[in-house]
Amino acid sequence: MAPAIALIPDIAAGAPANAPATGRASVYSEVQSCRINHALPLPSVLRCPFNIVDGPPSSAAGNPDEIAKLFPCLFGQPSVSLVADQNAASMDQKLKVGVVLSGGQAPGGHNVISGLFDYLQNRANGSTFYGFRGGPAGIMKCKYVELTSDYIYPYRNQGGFDMICSGRDKIETPEQFKQAEETAKKLDLDGLVVIGGDDSNTNACLLAENFRSKNMKTRVIGCPKTIDGDLKCKEVPTSFGFDTACKIYSEMIGNVMIDARSTGKYYHFVRLMGRAASHITLECALQTHPNITIIGEEVYAQKQTLKNVTDYIVDVICKRAELGYNYGVILIPEGLIDFIPEVQELIAELNEILAHEVVDESGLWKKKLTEQSLKLFEFLPEAIQEQLMLERDPHGNVQVAKIETEKMLIQMAETELEKRRQEGTYKGRFMGQSHFFGYEGRCGLPTNFDATYCYALGYAAGALLRSGKTGLISSVGNLAAPVAEWTVGGTALTSLMDVERRHGKFKPVIKKAMGELEGAPFKKFASQREEWALKNRYISPGPIQFKGAGSDAVNHTLLLELGAH
Repeated sequence: MAPAIALIPDIAAGAPANAPATGRASVYSEVQSCRINHALPLPSVLRCPFNIVDGPPSSAAGNPDEIAKLFPCLFGQPSVSLVADQNAASMDQKLKVGVVLSGGQAPGGHNVISGLFDYLQNRANGSTFYGFRGGPAGIMKCKYVELTSDYIYPYRNQGGFDMICSGRDKIETPEQFKQAEETAKKLDLDGLVVIGGDDSNTNACLLAENFRSKNMKTRVIGCPKTIDGDLKCKEVPTSFGFDTACKIYSEMIGNVMIDARSTGKYYHFVRLMGRAASHITLECALQTHPNITIIGEEVYAQKQTLKNVTDYIVDVICKRAELGYNYGVILIPEGLIDFIPEVQELIAELNEILAHEVVDESGLWKKKLTEQSLKLFEFLPEAIQEQLMLERDPHGNVQVAKIETEKMLIQMAETELEKRRQEGTYKGRFMGQSHFFGYEGRCGLPTNFDATYCYALGYAAGALLRSGKTGLISSVGNLAAPVAEWTVGGTALTSLMDVERRHGKFKPVIKKAMGELEGAPFKKFASQREEWALKNRYISPGPIQFKGAGSDAVNHTLLLELGAH
């Protein structure tokens, strides 16, 4: 059958800012076309009149005194809940609302925008909706497009952020805040919704604080986006995109598992996205049952060295060789190298040096390293040394996506296995294949769960803005229940904050939700990993399903954390 044709607004990079959208024909697959019209249920509280109920005063995730000083206008404000009330007063005012996508892509972002748009259409008809192009830079440069029904329609239930595109710029200097103020005043914005991860929602909180301190009417609401799964708390059970990305990666892992079993001669070292936490790696392990899974938080808690990690991998390879298996699958979190205490200390020292020193080929900067860190730096393969020295990202983080940890571990395993071969304790064959499953998972068609969750998050963000709230992150809970029973509210962004050292200075940041070794997902994994190591219990989940078997399945991590699995 011929692919379906959909009309997509042209938002090419070369189009002038604020130019009206012009249609261009773009070929959609049958699945994409079908997904556009996929109906999305809403939690019952969003389908009827409701009231906003304040909770108790909030604090902070850490260093509350410091957070209170940084956010004097917002600190302590309560989180809120939406409660159905047929007698709730209706609000008929029209709003002018802007939305921005910030940071890396995550499946479902377009549905947050769709949900927000539909809320304005249904509950504040006649409102104006602006999409800032290219992330926070679009706010600072006042580069936007008016989002209409026709503009949004082709993006419903689609992957990617290409409706308005994203960016990693931050609004942090006085000049940048001034630019954001000017844009908010020029467009007469009643509200701004920031769709992003922990850093982006920190920025949203700073904007909300700045606007309120200037007595501006523009309110700011965040939405929890990151496939890494490290933006969550009791009120925000998961970040959107995690469910879809893990299912995409698990399909590919299942494929290489079958390949390994078919050839019988390769060890596939698979590095998975997750800069600061191992949630993706753990979830993919629960879905596929690999032979070895390294969990960064466990490595850190046990103060393991690079040699400890290598020895664990090699020990399993040797045991499998004795059973006649010279193949397997090994999962590695993207940020592993930053979890190893000795490497973490090295990176911290390098961050300080890069923030204050000119690093050149003379190598004089190395004198600023401690003896232990210098010894470790010189021990690492040259390629890894170079990757550790790469320019930091806009948030001051090491670009771990560019550190090829899987290749380093293959080299270290080869060296150790050869040593054991010489000693006569290893008689197998070892051939390593490296993989990095990263960007492949960020823009897939969102699962039914992510599509529905994102739509509810966007709808809720509209409700919070219309109710006069600011400095909150849209929160949808009770996710193990039917959609109708999901709870809806807003969580105070300052309640998620702590302070962290970045670029040599202390700054407020939303505290990352790390993998809990006492949590249900890790405990389930730990109870089964020894069996998975030596017996081939591989599961191949196959591609994401939108109808039929497995189409409404929710990821193991969320269900286990909610006590529903």
